[in-house]
Amino acid sequence: MAWTRYQIFLALLMVFTGSINTISTKWADTITSIGRDGKLKPFDHPFFQASTMFLGEFMCLILFKILYYIYSKRADGTENVSQLTKGNRNFSPFILYIPALCDMTATSIMYIGLNLTYASSFQMFRGSVIVFVGLLSVAFLNRTLGKREWVGITFVILGLSVVGVADFASNDSGQHHNKNDIITGDMLIVIAQIIQAIQMVVEEKFVQGQNIPSLQAVGWEGAFGFMTLGLLQIPFYFIRGVPPLTPQLGDRLEDPIDAFIQIKNSVPLLFAVLGTIVSIAFFNFAGISVTKEMSATTRMVLDSVRTIIIWIFSLAFFGQAFHWLQLFGFILLICGMCLYNGITFTSTFLAIRSAIHRRRGRQLIEESIIHREAEDTEP
Repeated sequence: MAWTRYQIFLALLMVFTGSINTISTKWADTITSIGRDGKLKPFDHPFFQASTMFLGEFMCLILFKILYYIYSKRADGTENVSQLTKGNRNFSPFILYIPALCDMTATSIMYIGLNLTYASSFQMFRGSVIVFVGLLSVAFLNRTLGKREWVGITFVILGLSVVGVADFASNDSGQHHNKNDIITGDMLIVIAQIIQAIQMVVEEKFVQGQNIPSLQAVGWEGAFGFMTLGLLQIPFYFIRGVPPLTPQLGDRLEDPIDAFIQIKNSVPLLFAVLGTIVSIAFFNFAGISVTKEMSATTRMVLDSVRTIIIWIFSLAFFGQAFHWLQLFGFILLICGMCLYNGITFTSTFLAIRSAIHRRRGRQLIEESIIHREAEDTEP
């Protein structure tokens, strides 16, 4: 079935804002600005950046409240029909606290990893969540994976292994980080995916049956993540870290005051941080809407499209060197994700053929009606 204009808009919005989110976060990592010590230095504040992401997710809750207020004012039951607001709105938000903690931990680790590796690798290694979700689903949700899912997981593992080798091989002395940094960053991103897989399993086991509106769920998780991580930055300020958690031995684990001063002293950095906040809000809205309007599989495919965009952008502007192994690994990764989600050449061909037949059928019906009307009007 052909996409409507609204569905096309959602797809483009998801790809665009998803790409902007990763690119703006990596862009902030590359910007140098004067800090509280008066020195020009890179913006290295992963926990602060994670807080900005949760602030963006919290905006989804604000959007939900606005939409619910507008719909309820109509007094025609729209709030119970709209895909964005319908569902169980009377629930305890604290059932989302554990998923929010998982999201907070995973995001913080990922942003540390992103500061050490390439933006494209960051996006590709996030695909490893499929592996861990599959394994944890078997262990804790009593789910049985078929041969297709296991083959898909195998392809994903092979693809990620090749991408890791490509990261190691494509690095040169002109890059900002050395090989150890890049491999450490990749490993941290994979570790973060294990935590995110736990989050997804917990949400499916304890939250999914609650029928909570998606915007509201994302918003509450953003609120909990923002408040918790904001409070944690108080003790982080007094804790001295070690690389790769901090740039130098003995630096503060997080210094939000320094982060604000660096943002104040750099307009590009301000735009990069605002880009992260705004893009994650629109990305979550678009992703949720794509899942509801089309399917989760479509959302996965669109997520792969933004990986290509981020990769091209990294090659053009972030100094990443092209390596054919990364292209091969990306192909394996996409094949694995498609197999796991039931997207095969056969299913795609059948879907396209079915859509063509339906369109031809509608055209024949329309032509028949027009022909009949023409005959009726003849004298």
